[in-house]
Amino acid sequence: MQNADSDSEVTRGRVSAELCAVHWCLWVVGQPAVVATTTAPGTRVITGHYGVAAGAKSLDHRAPLWSLMLATQWLDVVFIPLFLLGIETIETLPGGGYGSVVIHADYTHSLLGALVLSAAFGAVAWWRWDRRLGLLLGGVAFSHWVLDLIVHRGDMPILPANAGDLPLLGFGLWRMPIVSIPLEAALFLGGVFLYWRAAKKVGSRPGRRVTPTLVTAVLLASGALVLALDVLGI
Repeated sequence: MQNADSDSEVTRGRVSAELCAVHWCLWVVGQPAVVATTTAPGTRVITGHYGVAAGAKSLDHRAPLWSLMLATQWLDVVFIPLFLLGIETIETLPGGGYGSVVIHADYTHSLLGALVLSAAFGAVAWWRWDRRLGLLLGGVAFSHWVLDLIVHRGDMPILPANAGDLPLLGFGLWRMPIVSIPLEAALFLGGVFLYWRAAKKVGSRPGRRVTPTLVTAVLLASGALVLALDVLGI
């Protein structure tokens, strides 16, 4: 029982550490939404999700970067209160380390649950901006589930609460860190490059101190920090 409590505290600590990194990134890049809004920008795969969000900026320069970052983590944003309430849980496997977890997110990370949450996010974005941005942000939100499907160890149900006892999904790439870590890093770097290239083309508002290069540096620092936390199992 003591070991279980200890594992729970470690898990909560890791979640808190990663959330701090996410909040720091959102806080900094949320201000540079200048570049975005004025141009019309064992563990979860947070770094890979960052890459998708940054790369999606190149599809529509009007999309605020903070909204893309929020969209890519939307399923986890909803997961956190359910986790704190004990409704959804994280089980650390013996030995710990990168990817050594089974995540029982039977509502937020079920296929149907992810579709509903992503559609809701897209609908709000559609109402706030327009149809194109609504579809883009809804797609970015659902990309979270797709990336998790690749790495998770068969812990993702099709229906919420695993209704119907259907087969659990997950290709389990976390079992091969030598493949999953470089893949996650490549996805992140590729996405940040796409963001930087798109942001450089549109530039930033005259007189603003926030530049595409500064935002890119913040993204790289945040991604490196989170990936390091994942790999080191901190």
